[in-house]
Amino acid sequence: MTINGESPGPTIHATQGDTIVVTVHNKLETENTGIHWHGIRQIGSPWADGTVGVTQCPILPGDTFTYRFVVDRPGTYFYHAHYGMQRVAGLDGMLVVSAPDGVAEPFTYDEERTILLMDWWHKSVYEQAVGLASDPLVFVGEPQSLLINGRGVFEPFHCSRAPNGSSDAACNVPRPAGCAPRTLFTAVPGKTYRLRVGSLTSLSALNFAIEGHSMTVVEVDGYYVRPVVVDSLYIYSGESYSVLVKADQDPSRNYWAASHVVARERNTTSAMAILSYAGNDPRAPPPTPRPVGPAWDDVTARVEQSRSLAVAHPDHVLPVPPRPDRALLLLNTQNRIGGHTKWAINGVSLAFPATPYLVSMKRGLQGAYDARPPPETYDFRSYDIERPPPANGTVASAVYRLALGSVVDLVLQNTVALNKKSETHPWHLHGHDFWVLAYGDGKFDPERDTARFNLRDPVMKNPVALHPKGRTAVRFVADNPGVWLFHCHIEAHVYMGMAVVFEEGVDKVGRLPKSIM
Repeated sequence: MTINGESPGPTIHATQGDTIVVTVHNKLETENTGIHWHGIRQIGSPWADGTVGVTQCPILPGDTFTYRFVVDRPGTYFYHAHYGMQRVAGLDGMLVVSAPDGVAEPFTYDEERTILLMDWWHKSVYEQAVGLASDPLVFVGEPQSLLINGRGVFEPFHCSRAPNGSSDAACNVPRPAGCAPRTLFTAVPGKTYRLRVGSLTSLSALNFAIEGHSMTVVEVDGYYVRPVVVDSLYIYSGESYSVLVKADQDPSRNYWAASHVVARERNTTSAMAILSYAGNDPRAPPPTPRPVGPAWDDVTARVEQSRSLAVAHPDHVLPVPPRPDRALLLLNTQNRIGGHTKWAINGVSLAFPATPYLVSMKRGLQGAYDARPPPETYDFRSYDIERPPPANGTVASAVYRLALGSVVDLVLQNTVALNKKSETHPWHLHGHDFWVLAYGDGKFDPERDTARFNLRDPVMKNPVALHPKGRTAVRFVADNPGVWLFHCHIEAHVYMGMAVVFEEGVDKVGRLPKSIM
């Protein structure tokens, strides 16, 4: 699926305070669609969030829908399909919001580039969705390729698994010109580049690196962080980073840029691009073997980097409310429900209602969604996160009702799935940003662990990683009237019910545009 004939779609550039107007013509002959503006809070325009089933009805084949919203802060964001699993098919792009003229950012650079990381399957979206809904479950499996700015190479032989990394001859044979790694960008010696790196993978957690060049992380999901120098960047679906890279290496040769699968066994060949220095042939492969990348199962390194990047820039710390009004403890489990394999939160697997929540709540439609609220906690004292859950749970369209203006803590607890493995889950909150208070290992204990929350200088984000058999705590203010989805950003997982819905102040939402219904 393409946008204006491109996949990924064209990068949208704007300045803080701009009103963006995008008209979507759905020319898919047999499919509905909807576009979500990932990272944009939609303050005053909750109907423009683009989440089909939550904030709008789908855009039908042949129909047109116009999104209009204000971008209220600078940063690196995305847009992507939010209907079924269409993001898997490449319906996405980047949205870059610059600071206004005269507003200084806490770092300097000469030029900037955007880098969008994705994964790619040979199975269609429809095949994948049917497999996930089947009994027994047919999982989507590992991607056939990784993409950098929409480009990649399919290699049946997995060079990422070759002995000694990429030294196997099959990984270094000459390739046709159309299969050569693409140029990441051409660097001028001595210049500093701001790379806006984002991930819209459908499954894979990634590690991104540029051979021989360190990266200084300066922005995370639109917020300035305490600068951290890294050799490589772990990045999860839905996250965006700005990193500064100085072209300070030997300019007579080219260098590898690589994207590697982590957090899952590496059965997909790593994606390669070329950082070319000015004056070189940008298509000339570097003289070194392809980078191997870090161990895919090194959880410690990934958690340590998550923690190091969770500290706000000292001049841009936003004060954290000292305590919550409400705390939700959310247990992520994989369950057998009604003869099917589902993901559930506190035993409830989310099913989107036929009428979007925002529409039904504004119009007082009784019975359009499940009125019974979902559980706010689980038996955290006795629950064994090392064992698969019992075969129970329910499918529901229930909603957490939040008092407008209240402070809410969300504590995500990971566990093992039915296959006895624990995966990384990147969780994304619509309509808000949250303070990242803590990443932890093992079971959450409120009496012990809340005292360890970072209330001094946490960074704000809107996606956050939940690491294997770990826990992640965030805090946000429910100050944006509307209905908002909070979900795992892995396409297969949200399709299988790994999500919850928050409602806050719907009575304060203005008149809904007829076009969303």
